[in-house]
Amino acid sequence: MRYLLLFMGIISTGVIASYPTGTNTVLGSYANRQSLITSSYNPAAPYLMTNISSFRAGFLGPLNLGFEMGDVKDLEDQVEDLEEVFDEDYSDAFTSLSASELSALGLSSSSTDAEIAEALLNSDNEVSRAIAQANRVLSNIGESAYVKFSGSVHAPFTPIIYKTNNRGAFTIDADASFVNRVGILADDIGLAVSGEEVDLATDTAVHVKKVTDYRFGIGYSQALGRPVSGALILGGKLNFHSMGLGQEVVLVSSDEDSSDSFDDFFMSRKNAQSNVSIDLGAIWTAKNYQLGATVKSLNEPEFDFDEIGNCEGLSGSSLSNCNAIGRLSNNGQLSLNETYKMKAQLTVDAAIMSTNQNWSLAASHDVNSVADPVGDRHQWNTVSLSYFSGNLFFPGIRLGYRKNESGSKLSYMTMGTTLFRRLDFDLAYSLEKVSGESIPRSLYLSLAYGFAF
Repeated sequence: MRYLLLFMGIISTGVIASYPTGTNTVLGSYANRQSLITSSYNPAAPYLMTNISSFRAGFLGPLNLGFEMGDVKDLEDQVEDLEEVFDEDYSDAFTSLSASELSALGLSSSSTDAEIAEALLNSDNEVSRAIAQANRVLSNIGESAYVKFSGSVHAPFTPIIYKTNNRGAFTIDADASFVNRVGILADDIGLAVSGEEVDLATDTAVHVKKVTDYRFGIGYSQALGRPVSGALILGGKLNFHSMGLGQEVVLVSSDEDSSDSFDDFFMSRKNAQSNVSIDLGAIWTAKNYQLGATVKSLNEPEFDFDEIGNCEGLSGSSLSNCNAIGRLSNNGQLSLNETYKMKAQLTVDAAIMSTNQNWSLAASHDVNSVADPVGDRHQWNTVSLSYFSGNLFFPGIRLGYRKNESGSKLSYMTMGTTLFRRLDFDLAYSLEKVSGESIPRSLYLSLAYGFAF
């Protein structure tokens, strides 16, 4: 039970996760030349960011952090109820049965341990009622309880953009990111009978996934002409990934202290794999409006998680834990050889704006949903109103709304400010609260310092 309590504690303290980055937290996929980091999403956007024969570079950040958690009503009370069930001694409930009561259960002094366990589970008695209640609680926790935390940071001075004399723009970009997810694999509680001893048995486990990604990108964008009062810009980017994917499964009933194992798991970076993803983008830009389209991960690269469930050479509680992983896999609750496929996603955006893009009203929409490396689906819709100030002492202001139309279905109020034309701070605050609590189910923060444009 200690690991279920640990999981509850993680949710209660609120750990850190992130999806949107920088000013894109508010602006979505819309590229605004007043904010350099917005060029990182659409590969066509770097062309907009600087003049002919000139460089433009970032400075520090953005640094992005946040969290997301599931919603289990009265989680602490439910975990306490489970504690009581697991701490109860059920041996007396069996040994105190009279001969007539044993007979009513279809048991006798010669009944096997398996027959006794089955009879106790399938009859109306103290043990079966407690287990039925506990199974309902576990099912609820397994379906709804999770916590996800991640973060990312851009390499200093990135993105770096150079526009040549022939109006082509080259881009170099790099960042490091991580995403961790802690969830519960719920398994029905059963009985283990040995002589006069009656104990509860379950394969319910804490399931932890951890993914880190070091990415280096090279891009090119080019204007194709001005057929009418606007310009068509096309771009592409190659992203080189070094991705480490791992997972850990530990039974909640384990008596072994695996805190060192968890520490090693979170601090190490094993199973690093390399692959390349391809992004394509297009932007139609005019004096007072802009349209964009982006396809991320066009080639859909794949990355394999560490294999789990290999019990060779194990003994004691480690072997018991490994055998339980195999049973959970047979029940379809996890994969022993999981592969993450970075599926392609199409995003479209539109904006009306002032000529210098200081004022903008923008919206973006992910056309299809995709799963992130830890298996949660996302499909963002965003709308925003932004003002980037040209005055050093008057702050820029961004306000907006974003919603995940898939997976968690969470919605967010977003806001941001730019101070002294250099310091960006952006926030996404979930409008849904944890049941019975005042804290939001999700929160994203971003901080960056750049050069004024």
